[in-house]
Amino acid sequence: MSDAETLATASQTSSPITDTGPSRRRGGRRREEFLKVLFVVPAALAIVALFGYPVVKNVVMSFQDYTLKTFFTGKAPFVGLTNYVAVVTNDVFSKAVINTALFTIGSIIGQFVIGMLLALFFHKSFPLNGVLRALFLLPWLIPLIVGSAAWRAILEQDSGILNVTLENLGVIDNPVPWLTSPRIALLAVILVNIWLGIPFNLTLLYSGLQDIPEELYEAGALDGATGWKAFWHITWPNLRAVVSVVLMLGVIYTLKVLDIILGLTQGGPANATQTIALQSYQRSFVEFKFGQGAALSNILIVISLAFAVVYLRANRRQVDE
Repeated sequence: MSDAETLATASQTSSPITDTGPSRRRGGRRREEFLKVLFVVPAALAIVALFGYPVVKNVVMSFQDYTLKTFFTGKAPFVGLTNYVAVVTNDVFSKAVINTALFTIGSIIGQFVIGMLLALFFHKSFPLNGVLRALFLLPWLIPLIVGSAAWRAILEQDSGILNVTLENLGVIDNPVPWLTSPRIALLAVILVNIWLGIPFNLTLLYSGLQDIPEELYEAGALDGATGWKAFWHITWPNLRAVVSVVLMLGVIYTLKVLDIILGLTQGGPANATQTIALQSYQRSFVEFKFGQGAALSNILIVISLAFAVVYLRANRRQVDE
């Protein structure tokens, strides 16, 4: 047999081996993809059980006449959009929407500005830096209902330490009705919520500042970027991702704040501090109209989802850039 015939025979015998190569790789990739899915399945089942079921149950309840009687009879007649119409056409609903917006915007602006200033302050090295920073975390460690009870005592009109201090300093002539005046009560609740939210903003923003390389500031200083210019051209661009997370989580958390308002004013005086979250609680656990309470909470979920979608789109745009 010549050399040419030998090579032809070898190529014919080896051709099946080269054909099975891609198929084996495809099979390996399928197995790899299947294993990835298996790893995700437990987490997906946990999410569906812990988050999916309550949300679906809440949506179903909002279309039912779900009351105390349902617990005994097991019957919750389907009423369509009746619960939504009832809560939206209620006189208090529009006030609750406005209060929710004011409460959220005021709290987020106050918490973020003070948290950012404190984070920048603690980013510098000075004695007792760690101790002072730890003290600012104390409001975070106190249960919300305990913190609101303490602030209720502080803001008491006649015997509260705030009014007593302001009177002794000559700042005010008469005690301020912080929690009993419809014009001031919402402002007082916002100030307390700002106080409670500062540690969260301080912690995340300070962590973000720690990740910015010092070399950037040194290089910027050579070009004259110091002080405000350094913050605007170096700190802010590098901190933008952390800022977006802080603001988004802050908005979602503030929208559903309930404990502080319950502890301070319970929605009064004259519905001056009513919010959608508080309305949902009162419809469900005070008036026992669980269907209407579920409808209000669903409205709140939709508002939170809208902010979450905005955040995800903004975050995706930053990643693409």
